[in-house]
Amino acid sequence: MNYFELYELPVSFELDEGALKRKFYELSKLYHPDFYINETPEKQAEVLELATLTNKAYQTLSHLQKRIEYILELKGLLSEDGQYQLPQEFLMEMMEVNEALMDLEFEIDPALLNQITEKIAAMEQDLLAELQDATRKFDTANTDAQQEIVQKIKDIWYRQKYLLRIRESLNRFASR
Repeated sequence: MNYFELYELPVSFELDEGALKRKFYELSKLYHPDFYINETPEKQAEVLELATLTNKAYQTLSHLQKRIEYILELKGLLSEDGQYQLPQEFLMEMMEVNEALMDLEFEIDPALLNQITEKIAAMEQDLLAELQDATRKFDTANTDAQQEIVQKIKDIWYRQKYLLRIRESLNRFASR
């Protein structure tokens, strides 16, 4: 059973947070181990497993990035080795950023650090806007259109992951 089925929700990038939370509380009460102390060990183990699943599902579905990753996994769009061919244009842009980061390794230049930080922040904002547009469209699209949209979401997700690694490097330089 996938997390959406457990919570009786449609597979969607944009969930009704209130409905998700209400269902979490309902399932948490239903599968609370304290209510099963007089049951057989097998039943107690089953309930504990369901309680764990309920919590894990809530943690995944209540966070957009985790929910995106989960849906991409459900759709079979994430490779086991985590490899994905990012668009060439994006990679060229990132090559420039990485070269600038290498320059910062040798000599901290506050102006260059600020320039890169602003560039990455702008890229993150652009990706977020793209993502919001795509997730809204996914939920109202027909099945064929959803396939195309989910591919776009996959691309955005991988670019966001790449930028997150750049952001972590920038934070290291900023803390020096």
